[in-house]
Amino acid sequence: MKNFKPRIKARLRKGKIVIKKKLTVVTEKAKVVKSKTNFSANIQNFFDWVKGAELVELEKCNISEDPVRPELDNIFRTSYGRKIFGVKFKDEIHAVMCFAFTDEIPKSVKELDLFSQDAFLKNVQRDPTKVGRIAIAYTVWSKKKGGGKLIVKEVYKMIKKSNYLNRLVTLSPLTDMARKFHLRNGAVELQINETTQNFEYKVIK
Repeated sequence: MKNFKPRIKARLRKGKIVIKKKLTVVTEKAKVVKSKTNFSANIQNFFDWVKGAELVELEKCNISEDPVRPELDNIFRTSYGRKIFGVKFKDEIHAVMCFAFTDEIPKSVKELDLFSQDAFLKNVQRDPTKVGRIAIAYTVWSKKKGGGKLIVKEVYKMIKKSNYLNRLVTLSPLTDMARKFHLRNGAVELQINETTQNFEYKVIK
């Protein structure tokens, strides 16, 4: 009897360990299944909103949301042919990109201002809706995951269809974040300036 009790206890302990291991395996499998389900749902939600999004021209934007150049007011962003575009989905703006249209590539905001004024004044007598040959994107931000990439794609398509714009160039801040964003989305580095950097999305028509 003395040997019998320890054996029973040992079997019970072993049984508990086996049950614990099985429960752990089941729990881990459940976590994996849940994770895959959530991932699939997130991917589906992303493609649903991407499919329904559209590029629209905006009269103004909330400049306090701009992480790049919040000091530029809406008057600057819409004067001399400059434009604000947004990606719209279900009556909500999810990403914003601001443009100036020039015939030269600016290295600073001051040059951006001067070059876009010059391009506008040269074309105002002919067709004020067709200003400059180069679209300069000088700020972009996203309020929803995937918005930044999507607005780049939609703007690219718009410029490709244009009968007067032939280049899409950025006037980006001198940061690694800006560099990685544009290179990741297919741009090539044009030049690094004193306080800015220029990237170009090659437009093939």
